Amino acid sequence: MTGSRRTGRAALAGAVCAALAAALAGCAGEDPDAGTNGVGKLPAATIEAKARAAAEQAGTVRLSGKVVSQDRTYQLDMRLAKDGARGELTTKDSAFQLLRIDTALYLKADAGFWAGEKSEKATPPGGTAAAKLGGKYVKVPATDPVYKRFSGFTDKKMLLASLLGPHGTPATGDRGTLDGVRTIRLTGGAGGNSLDVSLEGEPYPLRLRRAGGAGEVRLGDWGKPVDLQPPAQDQIVDYGKQIAGSG
Repeated sequence: MTGSRRTGRAALAGAVCAALAAALAGCAGEDPDAGTNGVGKLPAATIEAKARAAAEQAGTVRLSGKVVSQDRTYQLDMRLAKDGARGELTTKDSAFQLLRIDTALYLKADAGFWAGEKSEKATPPGGTAAAKLGGKYVKVPATDPVYKRFSGFTDKKMLLASLLGPHGTPATGDRGTLDGVRTIRLTGGAGGNSLDVSLEGEPYPLRLRRAGGAGEVRLGDWGKPVDLQPPAQDQIVDYGKQIAGSG
């Protein structure tokens, strides 16, 4: 009887070990890239290049988050297309809406914003010129400093190139998920940025974290339509050849 029990225990232990070994072998054989677009198998520099190419080829994108540029911090939520953009920028002092259709740029802000733009010493809101512009879509002249300062936030090609351009030699980081989408992270390089790239469908860049606290940006809604209808005529102020520092 004792020998029979020992034989039974040995057989059970052997069966458990065999099952465990099979399970471990199965886990070891799983392909982490199964069901993905396959870019996770590629060198980091190739992944980065494919992500940039996918971004350039996409007709539209929504870009949201925080960007630090020239010592100014901007919160932005922009929907960008090849022929224009619309969205909102927020700074420490004000929030305003941007709309560009081809080369026509419209900016909608309150009177306080325009009072500051029209004089180095900001006059109190309600001044005649600022009051005219406040709450309206101001058609910004292409030669005006306001146009030059804000049009870049409406230029898909320029904005993505500045955010996604090479910043040193990338390395492959961790895999994860972002809003339910499987991703692979690119890290390192001289700039110290990190970029999460989609492992599903097109290898779109989905999140950029800029080094040195210079902001975090989400990229999504790739290819979705962007409404670029002009404002109603009674909501537009055409200020002529120049806004900043005039009047």
